[in-house]
Amino acid sequence: MIRFILADLRRLWAGSLVVVLLVALATALGVSVVLQERALRLGSARAADKFDLVIGAGGSETQLVLSSVFLQPSPLPLMPGEVLARLAADPRVDWAAPIGLGDSFSGYPIVGTTATLAGKLSGDFAEGQVFAREGEAVIGSAVKLSLGGEIKPMHGSVEEGGETHTELVYHIAGRLRPTGTAWDRAILVPIQAVWHIHGLGAGEHAEGAEEAGHDHAQPVTQHDTHEHRGEIDPDATLNENWTADAPGLPAILVKPKTIADAYKLRQDYRSGNTVAVFPGEVLTNLYATLGDAKQILVAVASGAQALVAASLVLVTVIHVGQRRRQIGALRAFGAPRGAIFGIVWLEFFALVAVGIGLGFALGFVAALTLSGVFSQTSGIAMPVGFAREDGGLAGVLLAFAALLAALPAVLAYRQSPAQALRA
Repeated sequence: MIRFILADLRRLWAGSLVVVLLVALATALGVSVVLQERALRLGSARAADKFDLVIGAGGSETQLVLSSVFLQPSPLPLMPGEVLARLAADPRVDWAAPIGLGDSFSGYPIVGTTATLAGKLSGDFAEGQVFAREGEAVIGSAVKLSLGGEIKPMHGSVEEGGETHTELVYHIAGRLRPTGTAWDRAILVPIQAVWHIHGLGAGEHAEGAEEAGHDHAQPVTQHDTHEHRGEIDPDATLNENWTADAPGLPAILVKPKTIADAYKLRQDYRSGNTVAVFPGEVLTNLYATLGDAKQILVAVASGAQALVAASLVLVTVIHVGQRRRQIGALRAFGAPRGAIFGIVWLEFFALVAVGIGLGFALGFVAALTLSGVFSQTSGIAMPVGFAREDGGLAGVLLAFAALLAALPAVLAYRQSPAQALRA
């Protein structure tokens, strides 16, 4: 029986190839949707795990997390600098790191922050050390620059017609180890230098900075409200002892000492002009949206698979009709009905099963390619892999293939030798 099936498939190789490809493409569509959605969910969750608590001015919690954790450029309102001083002095806080956004270099975002955050972000340095002066910078693992290289900060980006700052040139002092987050594509510089470049300092222009934050896509930058101060000393030492007259800030990343402290801090800073969020909670809401989108995409993929199944049924029914003489000859030579049923069923099921297996492989490659592209642009590691529930999906598809293969097999089973030979 197996030799007969193989010989039949070789003789009808073109049609068999079309069946396999149709099934493979329909399966790959559904598999890639499932794998890509899972990779996005896992990648973003792991990226958010690096940060326990984010505090910002009142506004969209989702945008606060996207801008501060995933470094997506977007306008954020500024909160008073005294919030940072209060957090730094709070016994429940291990460390509090302000971030300043808005500048870039060669397509990489420049993030003003503290030496503490730069030192703790990846746990260690791949090379070099943390910045210790205003003119030094630390780069993420995916930044394609060399140690000691120069960084000339630009307000905004090239696409937006940004203006290059001439007040200060950073020199790369260290490179972080990979973190699997958007910060792998970031350039970290002292927040003190960012303030000075934009004409801000302790006790200066804090009110104007807060107003400007609502008018610019990058709230740290104050081109329209403040003049730059000229040359800045790149060898100036860093002062990270925050006072109440610090400039306004778009966000502060906080490391509480305990889980209980995290919840208390979140409660304390969710009133007035500030908002405090756990990034994981915000992502849960985003996952709900992604779940709705996933259901739509899965429905589209299922519809495509149903159309493919219908077309395969039509093709196989026609194919069985064209093979009536062959089936009649087999019956005339003494082949039992069960053997005829087994030959037709096994032949069709083998084609569909091969198509399903190839579809899983193609879906995996497609998801891997899309995740790689997304990781290059965002810096977020997107783990693509099969899970236990994917085995259930494969079982359902194979069971459906078994039922689908039974239709032409039943048609062949019911044909009598005499009728087939007279056709």
